[in-house]
Amino acid sequence: MAGDARELEGQVPRSAWERFLVFLEMIKFEHTVFALPFAYVGLVLGSFYVRGTWPTLWMWAWTTVAMVAARTLAMTLNRIIDREIDAANPRTRARALPRGLIGVREAWAYAIASFGVFVLAAAMLNTTALLLLPLAAGILFLYSFTKRFTAWSHLVLGAADALAPLGGWVAATASLHGPSVWLFLAVTFWVAGFDVLYALQDEEFDRAHGLHSLPARYGAETAIRIARVFHVLTVLFLLALVGTAGLGAWYLAGVGAAAAILVYEHSLVRPGDLSRLDAAFFTMNGVMSVVLFAFVLLNYLV
Repeated sequence: MAGDARELEGQVPRSAWERFLVFLEMIKFEHTVFALPFAYVGLVLGSFYVRGTWPTLWMWAWTTVAMVAARTLAMTLNRIIDREIDAANPRTRARALPRGLIGVREAWAYAIASFGVFVLAAAMLNTTALLLLPLAAGILFLYSFTKRFTAWSHLVLGAADALAPLGGWVAATASLHGPSVWLFLAVTFWVAGFDVLYALQDEEFDRAHGLHSLPARYGAETAIRIARVFHVLTVLFLLALVGTAGLGAWYLAGVGAAAAILVYEHSLVRPGDLSRLDAAFFTMNGVMSVVLFAFVLLNYLV
C-alpha cells in the first residue's frame, strides 16, 4: 500500500481509494509493527499471570483492533496538530497535509473514525478497558503538544506507545497488576530512547523554531548518551519481569537478544553521522519488538 501511495507523489489523489492510500502513507501505517508485538506481550503475560493459559481468540482479535485504532488515532492527531511545523521543516514538508494531498477535515474524519473503533474495541474487551480509555486517549492527544514546552517530550511519546502492552494486559485481566508496570516502563524508555535518536536529524530546526527536544537542548553527543541510559533502563525493566507468569530461560534469551539489538542500533548512530539513522530507527526497532514477542511465545510453547 505504501508503494502505491508513493506512486501518487506529485499529483493530487482523486479517488477515495487514492486518498486512503495517501492517508496510510501519512501515518506510516506499516510502523504499527513497533507497538503491536508489545501489545501481544502484555496480552500473553497478563493471561498467564491471571488465568494460567493462553488468551482467547476474542482477546487476540479485539486487542489487535484496539491497538491499530489507537495508533491510527495518535498518528493522525499528530499530523493534524503539527501540520504547520511540518510545512516549515524541509524534512517533513512533503507530507500529505502540508502538500494538500488530503484536507484537514478529511484527516479529522479519519481521527474520529479511529476513535470510534478504539471505543468499540475497548467495550468488546471489558469494562476496565473502556473506563481507562479516556486516560489513554488523553495521553495520545497530549504528546503532540509537549515538544512545544519540554525537551523531555520523548518520554511522553514513550508512555503513549507503552499503553500498548498495558492495554494488552488489561484486555486479558480486566485489571492492572505490578508486573504490568515493569512492562509499561520498559516500553516507555525503549520508545523514548529511539525517539531521541530520531530527533537528532531535526536538532538545528527545532532549536531555530523554539521547539524542544533533548538534541536541541543538550546537543547530539549528550542526547545520544541519554538515549543509551534510556535503553539500559529498558533492559533492566524487562529483566524485572523474570519469574512473572512463569517467564524463564526462553524469555531471558529474548531479553538478551533485545539488548544485543539495542547495542547494534546505537552503533549505527554517531554525532555528525546520521547516514544510517533510518536503519536504526525503522529496521532495528521493528526487529526488536518482534523478536521479544517471539521469545515470549517460545517461553510458553517449548
